[in-house]
Amino acid sequence: MPLFPEEPQIHERAQGPSATPATGRTAQTPRPVPGPRPVPGPRSAATPRPGGPGPGPARPAPPAQRSAGSAGVPQAPRPATPSAPKIQLTPASVDGALDAADETVDLLLDSGRAPGDILVLTTGEQHPWATHELSFGEAAYWAQHDAREDVFFADAAAVARAQPRPVVVVVVNGGGDEVYARVLPAARERATALLVVCGDPERVNAVLGAGV
Repeated sequence: MPLFPEEPQIHERAQGPSATPATGRTAQTPRPVPGPRPVPGPRSAATPRPGGPGPGPARPAPPAQRSAGSAGVPQAPRPATPSAPKIQLTPASVDGALDAADETVDLLLDSGRAPGDILVLTTGEQHPWATHELSFGEAAYWAQHDAREDVFFADAAAVARAQPRPVVVVVVNGGGDEVYARVLPAARERATALLVVCGDPERVNAVLGAGV
């Protein structure tokens, strides 16, 4: 008959520690059966943790809760003052200042400037465009100024009536030093981005300063 290996016998062990350890083995200390852990109670903020440092310093209050006189309160930003426009000087004689201004306007338009961004002021003879438009009356003439749809040419004597524009071009084609001293500072105030002066560099620098 074929021999079958002897089936191992399974002995049921009772729960818990063995009373008699097996031969040659050291009895192990029974581990306690884990049970439900007690829920820790709320810890007081003032009670230090065991073995650890005490409660840390109180966090600073947000700015909204601080006193108005506190040095740590951020101050409201002050409104920025408008920056002075850039000044560009185009050397030109009295007779050639008008042509230089026309070339300057063409370059500004080619660079992407909108026509309504440009104001041209002449200290001497009026620009031909202004002379033509004034023939239809001053009301229609200044209405084009207010519409801000095209380049506007005006006499420098009317600089006080002209509204600010990004670019102001001053044509120094006549007048004396008193005219320059009155027109150039006023034109700089009305130029929000760029002031171009077409004229004698020495006379312009004498009015606007050597930094031009």
